[in-house]
Amino acid sequence: MAAVLPPSPDAVPDGSSAFVRLWLGFATARVALGGVLLALLLGVNMLGVRQPVSSWVIAMVVTYVVAALAVRLLLPGGRRGAAFDPQWVSSIGVDLVVFSALQLLQPGGLQFGALFVLPVLMAAVLGSALLALGTAAGVALLLLAEAWVGLLQSPGEAAGSQFLQAGLTGMGCFVLAVLVQQLAERLAREEAAARASLGAARLQALVNQMVMESLTEGVLVLDGTARPLAANPAARLLLDLGRGNELPADSGSRPGWEPLAEVARLTFATGRTLLQEMALALDAEGPRRRLLVRSRLASAPGAVGSSLCLLFLQDLRELEARLRTEKLAAMGRMSTAVAHEIRNPLAAISQANALLDEDLQDAGQRQLSALVRQNVQRLSQIVEDILDVARVQHAGGGDAPSVLALDAVVAQHQADWVAQHGGGDAVRLVPGAAGVQVRFDSLHLRRVLVNLLDNARRYASGTPGSIQVATGVEDESVALLTVWSDGAALEAAVEQHLFEPFFSSESRSSGLGLFICRELCERHGASIGYRRGPSPSGGTAVGNAFFVALRTGRAAPATGRPFATIAP
Repeated sequence: MAAVLPPSPDAVPDGSSAFVRLWLGFATARVALGGVLLALLLGVNMLGVRQPVSSWVIAMVVTYVVAALAVRLLLPGGRRGAAFDPQWVSSIGVDLVVFSALQLLQPGGLQFGALFVLPVLMAAVLGSALLALGTAAGVALLLLAEAWVGLLQSPGEAAGSQFLQAGLTGMGCFVLAVLVQQLAERLAREEAAARASLGAARLQALVNQMVMESLTEGVLVLDGTARPLAANPAARLLLDLGRGNELPADSGSRPGWEPLAEVARLTFATGRTLLQEMALALDAEGPRRRLLVRSRLASAPGAVGSSLCLLFLQDLRELEARLRTEKLAAMGRMSTAVAHEIRNPLAAISQANALLDEDLQDAGQRQLSALVRQNVQRLSQIVEDILDVARVQHAGGGDAPSVLALDAVVAQHQADWVAQHGGGDAVRLVPGAAGVQVRFDSLHLRRVLVNLLDNARRYASGTPGSIQVATGVEDESVALLTVWSDGAALEAAVEQHLFEPFFSSESRSSGLGLFICRELCERHGASIGYRRGPSPSGGTAVGNAFFVALRTGRAAPATGRPFATIAP
C-alpha cells in the first residue's frame, strides 16, 4: 500500500550527510589547489625568472598533491564538531605546514598568504569552535613568524608594514572562523531537525502502511486526474487486482472503473465526503460487483494542488452477510430455549393426533390426520436444524460415531436424492474407496451430501456428468467425499465466506446449508473445503469441487475438532 520512504543514498551512520559532502568538496579543492600550485611553480621555471624554484620545493608540492589525493580517496570524513580528530592532522595540519613553507620561502617571488583561508574554512565548517579558533591562531602566529623573519633579514619600515599585514590577516582569520563556525552550527541544527522530521515521516508512513494493509475495508487512493496511486490488499481483492500487479495508469483504461473515477472527480470538485452504492462490471462476462463507496478528500494544510482522494470500498454482499450473522448471534442466544418450548407442544400435538387417528374411520379424516403427522415431523426437523445452527459447543464424550462403508452409504444417499429430484443422467457416481469404512453418522452424512448436491444442481449445466459424486482415499486415516459440478468459478469474495452462516450469492437462499455441513463435519472430527479443479472421472472439464475429509475406521477417535484439513 503506502510506500515506505527509502533511505537516503548519502546517509551516513553519524547522520551528518551534508557535512560529509562538504568534506568531500574541501578534499577535492585541496587536490585541485595542489595541482594549480604545481603547474604555477613549473611555469615559473619554464619562464626563466631570476629566482627559479628549487627542485625540493617542487618535490614538496608534488608530495602535497599525492597526500591530498590519498586523503580524498581513502578517508571517509571525520565526525563533525570533534575538538580533535587524527584525520584533521592529515588535512589541516599538512595544509598549514606546506602553506607556511611556501609563504616563508616565497619561491619565484610569489605570495601565498591567501592559501591559509582554506584550512581556516575547513576547521570552522567541519570542526569544533575550539579547533576553528586554534587554526586561526596558528595561521596568525605563522604569519607573524614570517614577518619576524623578514625583519631579521631586512630591518626597516618595510618590516613594520609586514607585521601590520600579518596582524590584519590574522584578525581576518579569527573573524572568518567565528562567522563560518556560527553558520556551520546553524546548518547542523537545521539538518538535525530535518532528519528528525524525516524519521518521523518514515515511521508514520510505515504505520500507515501496516494499518491500511490490515484493514478489511478496501482503500483506493486517486490523484486529481482520477489516476490510481495505491490500493491496499482488500481493495485489490474487491477490484480483481493481483497483489503484485501494477495499478492501471488511468481509471478509464480499466473496465468498470469509470464510476469510481466519477466519484473521485465529484469529490475534488465539491470537497465533500460522498457515499454512494454502485455496481461495477469488472468483467464483461461476469456478474456486477455491488460496492458501497465512501470518498474523502485528503490535503495537506496550506498546500495547493496536492490533494488526494481516498475511496473506501465495501462489498455490499459482505455487509449484508455480516448483518445476517449478527442477527444469527442474537437469535442463537434464545433459539435453544425457544426450540425446547416448541418441542413440547409438538410432542403433545403428535400424541393427540396418534390417539385421534385410532378412532377415525373415514378415509378423508385419516388423510387429514396423516397430513398433521407429516407436518409435525417437519416442524420437529426444523427445530433440530435450529438447534444444530445455534449449538456452539458440540456434544463430546457421548456414544462413539457409527462406522459406515463409505461407498455403499454414499451410493444409497445419492440414489435417494436422484429419485427425489430427478436428473439421473446429470449425476454420476465415481466410487474409489472400496472397503473403506469411515466414522460418521449416516443421517448426518446424508444431510451433508444432500446439501452439497442441492448446491451443485443450482449451478451445474445439467448435461450428463455435470454433477459427479466421488469417493477416494487420501491416506490410511483419511477418506475423501467429493461433490463436483461444472459451474462457473466462484468469485474470490464469495469463496472467502462460503461456510459462514447466512452468506449466499443468491437472495433466495438462506445461506445455512454449507454452514450446517461444516458444523456436522466438525462434530464428527471431519473437515470440509472447496477448490477449483478437474472432474473426478477425468477429462479436461474444470469445475467447483466441495470435498469432505472423513476419518477412517483406523483413525483416532474424534475430539470435537476437525482432525484434518486438506489443502486446495
